[in-house]
Order: sequence, then structure tokens, then C-alpha cells
Amino acid sequence: MKLACNIDAQGSSVRGTIGTLIMLLAILLALAAWLTGWNWLWWPTAGCTVAAAALLFQAANSWCAIRAMRGKIGN
Repeated sequence: MKLACNIDAQGSSVRGTIGTLIMLLAILLALAAWLTGWNWLWWPTAGCTVAAAALLFQAANSWCAIRAMRGKIGN
């Protein structure tokens, strides 16, 4: 299934930047969890990793999931 481009270059750039920053946060959380032994930190690490992957996917494809759902929900 081909994703239709629904965001411009600026939106794609913003998603890429935020996705990269969240991925860096995930790496820092994983490092902290590993070094301190605080196992509860793996949950926010996983959440940040999933969020970053979604944002980076959207940036790479110039596609926004929320915009794609517009008109399909609540009508």
C-alpha cells in the first residue's frame, strides 16, 4: 500500500528532528536503566523508542497518521 504524501517538507523536517531527539532520550534512558539497575526505566525507554520510530517513519515518507485519519473518524 502506497502512502499518500500529506505533509510538506517543513512538517517532515519537524517530525524527523523530534523523532531523533526522542530516540536520543530513549538511548539515555536505556543507558541509565542498564547502569543503575532500575528496571522500571525500561518501560519509558520502550515507549520513547516506539514514538521515535513512528515519527521517523512519518518523516521519511512525508506522511502523517493523524492527517490520514481525518474524515474517517467521528463522521
